[in-house]
Amino acid sequence: MKITESSIHFEEIQKPERFAQMPPVDKPFIEKAIEHVLKKIDQSIGEFTDFFPDSSSINQVYQPIENIEWTTSFWTGMLWLAYEWTGDKKYREIAEKHVESFKERIDKQIEVNHHDLGFLYSLSCVSAYKLSGNEIAKEAALKAADLLITRYYDKAGIIQAWGDLNDPAQRGRMIIDCNMNLPLLYWASEVTGKSVYREIASSHIQQAAKYIVREDASTFHTFFMDPESGAPLKGNTHQGFSDDSCWARGQAWGIYGFPLSYRYIKDTDLISLTKKLTHYYLNRLPEDHICYWDLTFTEGEEERDSSAAAITVCGLLEMLKYLPLTDPQRGTYENAAMAMIQSLYEHYTTEIDSEANGILLHAVYYKGGGRGVDESCIWGDYYYFEALIRMAKDWECYW
Repeated sequence: MKITESSIHFEEIQKPERFAQMPPVDKPFIEKAIEHVLKKIDQSIGEFTDFFPDSSSINQVYQPIENIEWTTSFWTGMLWLAYEWTGDKKYREIAEKHVESFKERIDKQIEVNHHDLGFLYSLSCVSAYKLSGNEIAKEAALKAADLLITRYYDKAGIIQAWGDLNDPAQRGRMIIDCNMNLPLLYWASEVTGKSVYREIASSHIQQAAKYIVREDASTFHTFFMDPESGAPLKGNTHQGFSDDSCWARGQAWGIYGFPLSYRYIKDTDLISLTKKLTHYYLNRLPEDHICYWDLTFTEGEEERDSSAAAITVCGLLEMLKYLPLTDPQRGTYENAAMAMIQSLYEHYTTEIDSEANGILLHAVYYKGGGRGVDESCIWGDYYYFEALIRMAKDWECYW
């Protein structure tokens, strides 16, 4: 069934008093948190100059890997953030070395048969081009955009997530994560003047809004479309608790990804939709404001997902840019974002000089697959750092 934004339920905040007051997250707090991030980066920068941290840690330690995972750019993105904040050329020099690696990866088609080209090239190369005018980075990012649009099904109006386009098990599958891959295409339209990238991204985000978001404002992780007819088929999960539950990181991708598309296409329904997803998310948070790995859990012994919390903070900060000062919920969203950042810094960060080489503890990569459960996840580290930079300065988005 096709769902329109107006048909999606808008939950009221169940405990508005939780977010009625601004937490003590002031400039000194933010700068102290950023200093912690920089110290942790510096502790492992030598190991991750020629290599990258793996997607998730093992016993709180990231192992070094080649540039083969969908997550390698999050480390490079952190280096660019560190360079922006400090002006220290050591971060830029390593990040520019990584640009060469990402150029080689797209030129040689190394592990790029998926939609996560947006994650990979927005944070490594679009960022480099925006910050330094690096033409090699621009070329690599445009090649990635060109490859990404080959995964588009015109009749279904979506970009297929994973796998061979002729694989019956994968054909026509879109996932909520892809919201974050679309900014690469919007950017490609801006720098080339070619509308095709923007049109494909706009089509995909509209289909995600219609079919991945459920009527109660929760989200499927994945949704299948018939690539020949364009008909919607079914929604299910890949990393959530069940097909009917709401995977926390997926909801976070929605809270951040929909307003990112709004930046480019100015469809106000995307902001209204983000509000609804946000209310669903906030109403299912435990007392310390850090979600469980699936929002079906609101208490008990299940693992938290600090990475989903960090993504959500970035999404709320992005959405706030587009809300009028008179919006009645504006204070709730801002206070919620600050409450999450406060909790992450005070209760979910690794200690300086510990063997742990990540930043955020207690994240979950893939609970069902037993991967990265109650560990650090590199995207969580990145989004936590991005959120702090957003709070500290007028930041030009890499996305």
